[in-house]
Amino acid sequence: MVMKLNIADPETGKTYQEEIKEGRENEVIGKEIGDIIDGRIIDYPGYEFKITGGSDKQGFPMRKSLPGSTRKRILLSGGAGFKPRRKGERRRKSVRGRVINEEIVQINCIITKKGSKKFLTKKEKEAQEELKTEN
Repeated sequence: MVMKLNIADPETGKTYQEEIKEGRENEVIGKEIGDIIDGRIIDYPGYEFKITGGSDKQGFPMRKSLPGSTRKRILLSGGAGFKPRRKGERRRKSVRGRVINEEIVQINCIITKKGSKKFLTKKEKEAQEELKTEN
């Protein structure tokens, strides 16, 4: 399954979505929320990304306070995986642990170190592909 990186740029406030190249998923497996990923896994040398969260193939979010990579039902009063509707509300919800495994399909991260190559938005990528097909 394809892993996607949602990369937030704190300087511009924009978010970019990139796919991890096939065969390079193993470089991310075993990392935890808060660890640093090298930009070479998505062909952006010089960049470094800090993992801030993610979700698995069924959509369950990762939670930093839960060790391991398994899915568990825990009692939540707020934070990732639960937004209380009333003051003091708690609810048992299913969430993923903080370690990335094969079942994680989306990884959220922020840029901690910039490289020389510029990120392109979806529209800019489409425009670039149209130019390539016209030529």
